Amino acid sequence: MLWVQTRKAARIGGVPYRPGLPADVADRLVHVLARTCEDALFAMEEGLRCRDLAFVLGEVDGNPRALDFTASRRLSLAAERHGVPLWLIRLDAEAELSSARARWRVQARPSSPPQWNPAAPGAATWHGELFRSRLHPPGEWLLAWDGAGQLGIVSADALPPMRTGTRHGMRGQPG
Repeated sequence: MLWVQTRKAARIGGVPYRPGLPADVADRLVHVLARTCEDALFAMEEGLRCRDLAFVLGEVDGNPRALDFTASRRLSLAAERHGVPLWLIRLDAEAELSSARARWRVQARPSSPPQWNPAAPGAATWHGELFRSRLHPPGEWLLAWDGAGQLGIVSADALPPMRTGTRHGMRGQPG
């Protein structure tokens, strides 16, 4: 597994915490901290050419000029050609043209109240929107972490209401 981050993306979202990962993942994870977006794109593309990788995960910040349609197309073609899945996460970015097969918008939601202690934090929840895909119709889902390693779809009635306003990572989106 190859996880590539720009330095600013790492400051925004943090770096992988190996002790918090499953042992079989932590031992096989290669983490690259790239100085520039160009360096990160190069590392991702090289990783996609290595068929021994389970996947490549890339994180970049904002809307860098280097990540234009041509760069996203190069990454898509490399992933398809070599059979290595790619997830590219753009933190604190505006929507732009991309050659990605699927485009998601994901945003944190208030957690659901825990069953045994209402003062404790609840399960992590997210709002996920598939807004462009070549294979599936668009849709929106409310997702929750079950604490046992599974992510599931939950009812909107089970979650507290969203607050509105600008939140980090989702400019102009409710948050």
